[in-house]
Parts: sequence; C-alpha cells; structure tokens
Amino acid sequence: MRGTGTERPVLVMTTRKASSSEGAASSGTSMASTGNGMNVIVSAKPFGISKRDVWDAYKRVKANRGAAGVDGQSITEFEENLSANLYKLWNRLASGSYFPPPVRRVEIPKGDGRTRPLGIPTVADRIAQMAVTRFLQPVLEPQFHADSYGYRPGKSAKDALGVARQRCWRYGWVLDLDIKAFFETLDHGLLMRAVRRHTTCPWVLLYIQRWLNAPTKLADGSLIERTAGTPQGGVVSPILANLYLHYAFDLWMGREFSGIPFERYADDVICHCSNEAQAARLKDAIDQRFKTCHLTLHPQKTKIAYCKDDRRQLTYPTVQFDFLGYAFRPRWVKGKAGEMFVGFNPGISSKSATAIRQTMRGWRLHHRSELSLEDIARRVNPVLRGWIKYCGSYFRSTLYRVMAKFDEHLSQWAMKKYKSLKRRHLLASRWVRGVRLRQPTLFAHWAVVQATVR
Repeated sequence: MRGTGTERPVLVMTTRKASSSEGAASSGTSMASTGNGMNVIVSAKPFGISKRDVWDAYKRVKANRGAAGVDGQSITEFEENLSANLYKLWNRLASGSYFPPPVRRVEIPKGDGRTRPLGIPTVADRIAQMAVTRFLQPVLEPQFHADSYGYRPGKSAKDALGVARQRCWRYGWVLDLDIKAFFETLDHGLLMRAVRRHTTCPWVLLYIQRWLNAPTKLADGSLIERTAGTPQGGVVSPILANLYLHYAFDLWMGREFSGIPFERYADDVICHCSNEAQAARLKDAIDQRFKTCHLTLHPQKTKIAYCKDDRRQLTYPTVQFDFLGYAFRPRWVKGKAGEMFVGFNPGISSKSATAIRQTMRGWRLHHRSELSLEDIARRVNPVLRGWIKYCGSYFRSTLYRVMAKFDEHLSQWAMKKYKSLKRRHLLASRWVRGVRLRQPTLFAHWAVVQATVR
C-alpha cells in the first residue's frame, strides 16, 4: 500500500480477503473488518508519503549532520524524542498541512573579503526536503547532462577537474563563467515549469513551492520575504539548481553550440573554445541567454583565458583561471623521460590556500597547551587528510607549502607547552623537525611527504 505520490485520495475504500499473516496496515491506511471475511482498507491521508520515506530521509540527514535552524534544535536534540518528532513530521507531510519554517541566514566569509549568504533549514525541514529530493533524484538524474558534475551520485568535483585538465590540453581557450548571485536570483516561475515537466506528483509540487516561498530570518530576528532564489544550504536546493541550469544552459548549449565542450559543477562553469573569437561570441550569446532566464553574468569575474604552454605561445593578458578550488595556469612539468617543459595544469588556488591557512589559525593551537601531540593529531588529522585528498589531487607540491604552515603552528604550541622553548622560535622549529623524524606518520601531511620521498 505504498503510494506512488501521484494520487490525491481523501478517503479510499477497497476490500480484500483477510489473511492470518496480515501485518499492520501500511502508512496512511487503517484496517476494518466487514464481518464477512473481508477487510476494508481505508486511506485517510491525501498524499502517499510513507513512514519509511521519512525514516530513510532522516538517516540521510543524520549522516550529513549540519547546524541548527531557526528553532535552535540540533540533530541530537531532535533525536531525544525521535519517534514522536518523525511521526509528527510524517503526519503533516502526508496530510498536506506541513508549512516550512523560516530559513536561518548566516554569512559565510569568501576569499575576496565578502560573504556568501547561506540558508540553514531546521532539522525537521531538512528531513522533509530530503524526502522530496529522494523522490526527484531517480526521475531527474537520467535527464541531466553528462558534463554536469555537481551534487550528483557517481560524479564529483575531482571528476570535473580531470576532464577540464584534459580539455585544456586540447583547446587553447577557456570561457570562465561566473553567474552573479545565482542561488539568490533564479526565477521561481521558470523553476516550477521545469519541475512540472518531469513530475505531476502533487505533494512534491506543493512542498517545493512552499520552500521557495519560505521567508529568510536574519540574525537580528527580522524576516525577509523571498520572491526569487532558493537557499544555498537547503537540502533540495542543489537538485533544483541543477534542473534550472539544465534548461537554462546545458540543453541550450547542446542546441546552439554543440561543438563546444564544457564542465559545470552547480553554477561553476567553464567552456573550452578553439580561438579567442569563438570564446567572445559564446560569451555574448550566453549573456543574452541568461538574461531571458533572469540570470546575470558577473561582469568582472566572467573572463576569457588563454591556455598557454610550450606549444601555445601567444601573448594574452589572462593565462589562468580558477575552477573548483584549483588554479589552472602554466606550470613547469617533468615529462616521462625526465625533461622539463611548461604545461597548462591545475594546482591548489590561492583562495583555497588562504582558506586552509585561516582554518589552521582558527584552531588556535598555541592556546591549547593542555593537549598532547597525540591529542592534536587525533583532532586535526581528519581535516588534514581531507585537504590532501582533494587539494592534493594535482600538483601536490603546491599543497605541501601550504601544509608547512601547520608546522609553524606546532612550533608556537611547543613554545607555550615547554618552558625550555619559550620565545625560542628557531629551537621550537628544530624540535618539531625532530618529532617529524622520529614519528613521520603522526600527522597526515607528514605521512604523505614521507611516502612521496620514498
């Protein structure tokens, strides 16, 4: 009796033979006996959302963790009365009476000194959004473009980087697109038209519209009504953003510029062109296309770059671009035979390096003298491994210079920890190097460097 989600019964009654092995009625239904050996199945919920759907959505949200929304309730607090909370959420979703609360807005610092608005739904709202996302994903996933990599199962940012790297070797020019405030400006009407092309499920359409209309709550408690955009941070926002750009960009590129390859990760897009004139024409065409879709190209950040290397020696003012935390630019490369040449390759970008250094400073190790080296290693190694796994995928040597900053923080910690090292910077640095020689696998980046040297 699990509904498909496309029906909208208010009260449905069917009959069937009673069975001694009959289990409990499925979600949203009840059993009644007619006295003649037949059971009457009564569905009292207008939407076919099962309790299993809500339970599976909760498990996904729990695995992703996340901060508290406007109600201040964390996942741990939500789980204190888990059964009742999930039942209440399911009951409201299945009956059509669920209205999402406002989205808490926080400002996330960007590399250029500005901030990016992030919307944080409540735990219950994230579970509800996850239920809709799980419904939409198998419907939309087969439709998406092969070169759309963001927030899709089986695809990742590293996949996009690998494809971009190879195409930069084949094509001499790149159009680096930056959509101005994409998540804040996408048009609700166009988005709902796109959703309706793929599903007529009434509860999916209903709740997506309600999420789009849900207000934003600022730090001072004031509410802002939203007439465009979807919160960057909402669970359902990534798949909606992909669907919007699927029609606004991906399919349009296939129709109008089928010979120009691209990689798109959410709203991060780069296109590969054969010459500067082609890139300029494409830029103008995309600008016009986005205007019809209520989107705007950032006039300063959208740029044409020349993939300069030993084979391509033209003079052009822009010979690098950033994509997914990596800077693509001319770099010295060692060939298979040991020869050195200039290739156009990715390495960790300056923005990513700055963000890593800021995170390290935020640990304030020099104020944690009560910790041992082993305690510090247990706390920071998961983060260090994450940086190495992603930012060290290409030109790992550029990451090593950034990670060396961590050793400086260890030196500062040592000067606070041991009186013999107090204010003795050089001696503290030598002490850290000694620990590194004795315990080369204590910290994640030490272990990687040691393995590379071997």
